[in-house]
Amino acid sequence: DIAEADCRLVVMHSAQRDGIATRTGHLRPEDALDEIVRFFEARVSALRRSGVAADRLILDPGMGFFLSPAPETSLHVLSNLQKLKSALGLPLLVSVSRKSFLGATVGLPVKDLGPASLAAEL
Repeated sequence: DIAEADCRLVVMHSAQRDGIATRTGHLRPEDALDEIVRFFEARVSALRRSGVAADRLILDPGMGFFLSPAPETSLHVLSNLQKLKSALGLPLLVSVSRKSFLGATVGLPVKDLGPASLAAEL
């Protein structure tokens, strides 16, 4: 049972509710933070009702196609992580390594995104 497991639980947001992340999401930058907060409020509430302790939860806002094919959406979320953390009150996990939104931003192919990934993670 997940409620009794002795481990942390990462819960990831995705604008696309089923299947794999594709280029079909349409989450706009100005709507992203509110959508992510609503998503996690519902998920955290359901997990808490199921007996999962809040101190086991780590939240991943989902970057790149998990948000939108538009790089601006991921950049907006990335620049507002502190707002998300304050609104949600739980630790965040953000994975931006070689994401396509970085390539679109700096104009480089995925294989050359190491420095951009590092800069985004700092």
